[in-house]
This record gives sequence, structure tokens and C-alpha cells, in this order.
Amino acid sequence: MKVSDAANSRISCRAFKDQPVSLNQIKQLLNVAKQAPSGGNLQPWEVFAFTGKKLEAIIQDIENQLSEKPMGEKAEYDVYPPSLWEPYRSRRYKNGEDLYACINVSREDKEGRRKQFVRNFKFFDAPVGLFLYLDKGMGPPQWSDVGMFIQTLMLYAREMGLHTCAQEAWAMWHSTVAKHVKPSENLMLFCGVGVGYMDESFPINSLQTDRVDVEEFTKFYGFENS
Repeated sequence: MKVSDAANSRISCRAFKDQPVSLNQIKQLLNVAKQAPSGGNLQPWEVFAFTGKKLEAIIQDIENQLSEKPMGEKAEYDVYPPSLWEPYRSRRYKNGEDLYACINVSREDKEGRRKQFVRNFKFFDAPVGLFLYLDKGMGPPQWSDVGMFIQTLMLYAREMGLHTCAQEAWAMWHSTVAKHVKPSENLMLFCGVGVGYMDESFPINSLQTDRVDVEEFTKFYGFENS
């Protein structure tokens, strides 16, 4: 598979088959992802991979707390800036509306939206859940390194016939996840990534989010004669 094909076919998969993913597949995936660039070769990521009963225990632990903590625990960082401004606010709003439209859940259907939201914390039934951490002392450059690691992982997953869903929502349950992961105290949960085989029968996986035109986010200089 060409890189362009992997990039164009990658989506945030929100419904997975129960087909298992092996330890060897996950090791192969991570062996390629680790080639992602990082400033000074710090490689500032730590990964905890869960499947089977170990993953089910985390999911059940969160499920037991949802009635008491419907919005989880306070994340250790802001997933979005407070009072998001334009054009980002409209992009985020439309993304949410398009997602729920795929499964015929209206804005007024609060319970339907809640049920879909809490599926985040089942990794959308993915057989493997990866928890990605970085050192709390790291700054924005290292956060971008982790992002490149995740993108490399997601693109190579497509070459392997797998799909993924990167979920910053997992940061909302960092304390509960930590009980199972047992990370060192200097580490912060950045996100989870579900890995598995897409269930194409679910309408939600038909969602292709909008992207703005290149000319909208790029200024070109010195190309007049090319």
C-alpha cells in the first residue's frame, strides 16, 4: 500500500470487529512507528498495550463509575483551548453533527449522544487498546513528536489491513487507567489508540470528515514560474 493510499483510507474507526490482533502484529506495528522523527532523538513516548481480560478490566472499572462521574476525571491537560474560536469552533461543531448524523442521533437526543460518547471508553470494541504516555516535564516540541509517532502508527496500521482510532478522551480517566497501567509518577496519559479490524457494517464508519482546501491553509511564495 502506498503512503497516499494509507493516508486517504485512514479514518477514526468507531466500530471494530471482534477479530483478534496478535502480539506479533502489535510488535510489528510499534517497530515501524518507532521510526517516527523526534527532536534530539528523545523518543518521548511510552506505550502500554492491553487486550483480553486485562483490557476488559479497565473498561469495566470505568463503566462502574460512569453514573457517578459521567464526564470522567479532570484530564491533566486541555484537549481543546477554552472558548474555542473561529474557524476551529465551527469545524469542531460540524464534525460532531456529521458524526451523529451517521447514526441518526439528533442534537435533541441527549441519551443517544451519551451512549455513543461512552463507547469511547470501550475503545469502540477494538480488541487492542494502546495507552500513550509522555513525561510531564516535556514541552510542546515533544508533544508534536508523540503526534508524529501516532500518525506513523496509524498509517502503517492501514498497510497491515488494520484500522485505528486515536482518542484523547481517555485522558479524562487517567487516574482509573493508572490503577491498571501503573505508570511511573512522572508520566502523563496523553491518549488511547484502539487497534483492530474495521466493522464496515456500522454506518458510523462511513464518516469522512471534511478537510479545507490547501489554498486555505497555505501561502505560496516564489512558485510563479513553476
